[in-house]
Formats: sequence, C-alpha cells, structure tokens
Amino acid sequence: MALAGLIGAGVLASGFAVTRGSDVGSAQAVVEGRTTGVWQAPGGARQIPIWPNGAPDMEDVSQPSESVLTRRTPEAVDGDLSQAVFDVTEPTMTIFPPQGKNTGAAVVVFPGGGFRAVVVTVEGTEICNWIAAQGVTCILSKYRVPRSNHYWDDDLGRAVTPRVPRALQDAQRTVRLVRSQARELQINPTKIGVMGFSAGGYLVAQTSNIFEPAYSPVDEIDQVSSRPDFAIAFFPGHICRRGGVFDPALKVTEEAPPTFLIAAWDDPTNEICNSTLYARALDQAGVPAEVHLFSTGGHAFGLRRNHSPDTVWPGLLETWLEELGVLPKR
Repeated sequence: MALAGLIGAGVLASGFAVTRGSDVGSAQAVVEGRTTGVWQAPGGARQIPIWPNGAPDMEDVSQPSESVLTRRTPEAVDGDLSQAVFDVTEPTMTIFPPQGKNTGAAVVVFPGGGFRAVVVTVEGTEICNWIAAQGVTCILSKYRVPRSNHYWDDDLGRAVTPRVPRALQDAQRTVRLVRSQARELQINPTKIGVMGFSAGGYLVAQTSNIFEPAYSPVDEIDQVSSRPDFAIAFFPGHICRRGGVFDPALKVTEEAPPTFLIAAWDDPTNEICNSTLYARALDQAGVPAEVHLFSTGGHAFGLRRNHSPDTVWPGLLETWLEELGVLPKR
C-alpha cells in the first residue's frame, strides 16, 4: 500500500474537509481536501479511456463516484501539490510524449495505493515526467479501485483475493492498447515496458507472467499481446503472503521479461520478501533480473530527495535500460 507516498502516513485519517467540485485536476481550483469528480491529467496531457464501452465485470459493483484527495507537499518534484484518486470505475491511460529525441520505447506506469486508491503524483506524473525526459513515451495507468486485486480488508482483518481482478484487467488492456497504437504513438512495439510501485509492482509481476486475458475479449485489440518487453518493480507488495509463502496464483515462467527490482530493507509496508522471493522465482525460471536492496529508504520513495534510494535509482535504472538496448548508450 503506497498511500503513505502521497505525502506521509495516515493520509486517510487526516481529517481533511471534503470539498465539492469537478475541476479536480486544477491546482488553481483545488488547494487541499477530498473532491468529488474525475481526476484530470496535468498540463493538458491526453487522457483516454481504455475500454470502448465501459470497463467489464462492473455489473455487481456499487461504490461512490470518483474522487481526488489533494494535499500540499512542499517536497513535490513539480509544484507543491500531490493527489490520489479513489473509487475509479472508468480506467484511463494518460500519455506523456517523449522529450527530445524519441528512443522509440514506451513505459506503462502503475502507481501504488494498496488497491484502495491510485497515487497519481509521487508514483505517477512525477515518474512519467522523468521517463519522458529520457526520450521514452510514458503511459500513466489509472486503473480501477478499490478491492480490484489482492487487498487488505480492515473489517475482516485479513487479506482478500477478489473473484474478479479488475486492476489486472485494466493493466493487461493498457499494455495491449499501447502496443496496438504503436504507429500512432511512434513507438517500437517490441520496446514496451511496465513500471509499478507497491501495489503497482504487483501488477508488474502479474502482467509479466499472466498473458491470457483476465476478461472476455471485447474487440480486436485483445488479440494483441499484453506481455511487456521489460519490467521494473519498486517495493512490490502482495507477492509474499503470510508465512513468507510465494503467491500461489503467480506462476513465473521463462516467458517473463527481464526485470529490475528495487526495495528497502526497512520498508514498514511491504516486506523485503516480496522482492527477494520474486527475484528467486525469476532466477529459477532463467529470467535475468537486476535487484537493488537498500538498507534504508522506507516505503513509497520516488524521485523526491528525502530517502537514500531517491538519488541513486535513476542512474542504476538508466544503466540497466542501456544494457537492454531500451536507451542508447551514453
């Protein structure tokens, strides 16, 4: 769960007043609070729905309208506001075009949020701006929440795996949609990767190993492969189950793509076994993986310079992507 990454632990219990309005993506219109309305991509970035006629398997879902929690965060990379989106029923992808020379690569980013929210700033827009600056197209996924994948149920006091993995459906569909639009997006369809944080890291592991659609195909796009060509997971969760048992539903095979893993030993939210068990499973399957485990750093570090890994991981990741041929050699 990466809600703490919005700007700190306890964000849901902060007691902020709820405001009402529709322009939830505008920093000028919203300062702080929980606002009912659909999240708007910053800077006029193109945000499009990923399903042609609404998301599938929503017939029995009853939840409030989408809303956005906005907090002041002086440490934000751009500006001083951060946002998390709740109760998403209409998933979208937001396109951040490459800056400078286009490498032809693309990365789909899955923010974290414990499958309760989608933390779209610290693990979304800030990351996509960095990716775009490398000459790579970034696709920000706003997938369905809550209870859309393996999650912790406060009322039951235990983890629950829902019958329908709606977040995985959205993740698979997004990769397929990006690959189907490769010519329009000016990307190489064999250079499409995924990057995820916390719960989003679990989506990285799932999309790296589950290629059959988790939904009934809706159009010809669902004939396109959803397998990413490379994968990047930051402090993933949900892989290491109670007792240190590897997720029994996640079958890692030699078809998984090369993977970059990063986490901190002192992460209070996702134990380090999520990364180490997955790395071992990849190794046993013969899949190359690069793993960086920092002694400190906690949870939900991104690009903000307040944790030790923040200043280090961009260079490590760039080098790895260069070795894969995703980025040109410096």
